[in-house]
Formats: sequence, structure tokens, C-alpha cells
Amino acid sequence: MKDYTRTLFFAFLLTTALYTTGSAQGYRIEATIKGIKDSSLIIGHYNRSHNQFVPKDTAKADASGKMVFEGTTTLPGGLYVILFPGNNRWLELVYSGKETNFSVETDTADVIGQMKVTGSKENEIFYTYQKELKSGSMQIEQLKKVNSPESQSKIRAIQDGFAAYRIKTLADNAQSFTVQLLKMSTEPEVPAAPKLANGKADSTWIFNYYKSHYWDTFDFADGRILNTPFLEPRLERYFKNLVVQVPDSVIKDADMLVKKASANKDVKSMVASYITNQYENPKTVGTEAVWVHMANKYYLSGEMGTSEDVKKRIADKVNTLKDLLVNKTFPALALTDPAGKKVSVQTVQANYTVLFFYAPSCGHCKEASPTLKAFYEKNKANGIKVMAISTEHNMEDWKSFITTYHLEDLINGSDPLNQIDFNKKFDVVTTPTIYILDKNKKIIARKMPVEQLEDFLNYYQNKMARKL
Repeated sequence: MKDYTRTLFFAFLLTTALYTTGSAQGYRIEATIKGIKDSSLIIGHYNRSHNQFVPKDTAKADASGKMVFEGTTTLPGGLYVILFPGNNRWLELVYSGKETNFSVETDTADVIGQMKVTGSKENEIFYTYQKELKSGSMQIEQLKKVNSPESQSKIRAIQDGFAAYRIKTLADNAQSFTVQLLKMSTEPEVPAAPKLANGKADSTWIFNYYKSHYWDTFDFADGRILNTPFLEPRLERYFKNLVVQVPDSVIKDADMLVKKASANKDVKSMVASYITNQYENPKTVGTEAVWVHMANKYYLSGEMGTSEDVKKRIADKVNTLKDLLVNKTFPALALTDPAGKKVSVQTVQANYTVLFFYAPSCGHCKEASPTLKAFYEKNKANGIKVMAISTEHNMEDWKSFITTYHLEDLINGSDPLNQIDFNKKFDVVTTPTIYILDKNKKIIARKMPVEQLEDFLNYYQNKMARKL
């Protein structure tokens, strides 16, 4: 793949640690873990997902497995982890930011079952809950092996018992950070749906209820949620599974979520930057308009406190993309063909025009060219034309590429005088880059893999036919 300059404007926002601090105080967390001795351990917290971890301190276990994590600076609240040697096992702790001095004792053979907590109501709630859950799960696993009506009845009784226990735990400890964590880790509970005329449950009602209550358990005003593994996966599922991937729908939900997150500036920064990053190079064709919207509304406006240097780079990217979004008319592009004649995108007479930006030296372009050729041969009778556009300026290499990959029947063009900045003018960040235009030269798809050309055009034509 031929790479051009690419700026990830918001990467720094995702990698910057965003924490909510409490009062100026230190911390002391004592842990005694049987099965570990004379080893160094790390304590830290999750950072938005299970895959990201922020180390905060280290301590060495003595011969009895006792260690002390201690410091004079404030630790941010969150769900913490003590990593065992080798980093393949761990122990979770709730750190609310209010209980700054407590101890735990357990055994590597059964971390949950053997856990004893002193001085932390949060962790007493957390591990009592974990023990109840583990006990019920083990009983159910044994009963499943029997698979009889009696065992199924017992399984239901255990499940109902745990559900009642959970409701009581959440109610009795409603103000605790642990209950907030337990709520964030579960899905919305959907009540019985109304019935349709055919007697079936109304699936649309179920979907709408689930979506409208999806964020009920998240307190966006509490910056500690950044230091848990729940926020980023929940965002990912929301935009992947619950939001229709068309710009207007995504933008509506994006603005709704940023507004919710505005209760805490660090949470707002994370949510806005997460959404913006997802749509800079999106997986769904045509949704780059979301990135342009987010860039304009939250970053170029100054709402997010972006530096002038970063603003300039964002503005440059916006200026490139604003005329290259789906449903925009493709900008004028005049080139020279191998015979030295002028060719123009705007003068191509076709039902659909595929623009294939490539570099003759690009390995991925070489791999894609036979597929492009086969696509053209199969579909040219349907009024589809392909313009292959070289972004490099060596004429011999360009003509050799055309011959080698049998692209003579395509419309071939290049910029021999090096007058076009393909990156800045047409967002050709990598090669190959593909645009698909309709007969009026309106962009109907961009940044599409060559292997998906035929499927996309079949889908698009069927969609247009249904509108007639």
C-alpha cells in the first residue's frame, strides 16, 4: 500500500490520561496473597476498556505474600487491578477515591472464594456479590450435567434467587461506587413488550425501549467511569448495533451522547474524541460526514479547547473532505492520457464511473488491478466505466503498469506536470483509493475495496429501483 501523509487529529485525546481527582490525600492498600512471594506486583486501573490499563504503583510481596501499595499523591477512583507476576492473572479492587486505606487477603488458588476485606465497604459489597455469583454459577453447571426436569427447576430457583439477591444488593447500597460498577456491567432490562395484532411481541417497541434506556446506568458526571472497562465497549456496541449508519442518524446520536457527557469535561472529551475517531476512516461507506460534523461542531468551534496547531490540521482535513463526501458532486479533475490527450472525469459518459487512484509502485495496487480489470469486463455492457488515475509522475512506469495489467481498455489518466496534490485535493491518503460516481458525477461511494465494487453497485442499483 502506498501511504501518504495522514494525521490522526484525535489520537492524542484518546491516549491522554483523563482522571477525576479527589481531595489531596495519599493512599495505602495492603494485600496479602497466599501463593505469591518475593515478587514485584503492579497496581493500576482500567482505562475505558478491558484492553487498556494504567499502572499507578508497584510493590514487592514478602515471603508471606504481603505487599503494600502506598503513596502521598491522590489516586483517581476506578476499578483497579493488581497484576500477578507474568501479568496473566489479576485481582480486581474497587477504589472509590474515598476509602484510601484498606487491606485485602486471599489465595491464588481461589481469589474470590478466599477473599477477606478490611476497611473497605466498597470491596466487601464487591466480593460478597462475586462470591454469590460464583456459587450460583457452579451449582448451575453441575445441574446442567444432569439435564432433568428436576434439575431445570432447581436452576430456575437459583437464577431467581440470585436475581432477588442482586435487586436487594443494589437497593441497599445504592450510593456506593460498587453498585454503579455492577449496573454499568449489565444490559438494560426490557419489560414485556406489547403484542401486535398477530399476537407476537412488538420487536420495534423492544428495540426502541432498549436503545432509549441503554445509557440509564451510566453517570456521565462521574469521571471515575473513565477508569473502568465499561465505557468504550458500550460506545462501540451502541454505534455498531443500535445506530443506523447514515450520517444524519449517526450525527443525531453523537450529539445526544456528547451532550450527556458534558456533565464532566474529561468524560465529554473522551466521548467526543472516540466518536470522531470512528468516523475519520469509517467502516461504513459514506459516513465520513460524521467526522466533518464532529470536527466543525466540537473542535474547530473551540468547544473542546483544541490548540491552534491542531485546529489548523483539522481545518485542512475538513477543507479536503467537505467536497468529497457521499452525495456531493465530484470536483473537476482533468488529466492526460497515455497518448498525450486531455481526459476529464466530468466528460465521461457512463451510468456509473469508478475512479481508481493508484501508484504504479504500490504493491496493493498491483494486487487489485486484475480484480479491477475483471470487474470492468463483466460490467462494461451495463454502462459502467473505469478511470484509472496514476498519482505518480514517472511516465515509463505508468505506461508499463497499464500494459502489464492489461488496463488499455480503461480510461487512463495521469498528472505528468505534477500539478495536482492528490492527497489534499482528493483525499488519496493511501493507494488504491476508489470513488464511485453516478451518471451525474455525484459521489455514491468512496474508499471502497476493489473486491466490493460489484456487490455495492448491485445493492445500490436495487435500492434505486425500489425508489422508482
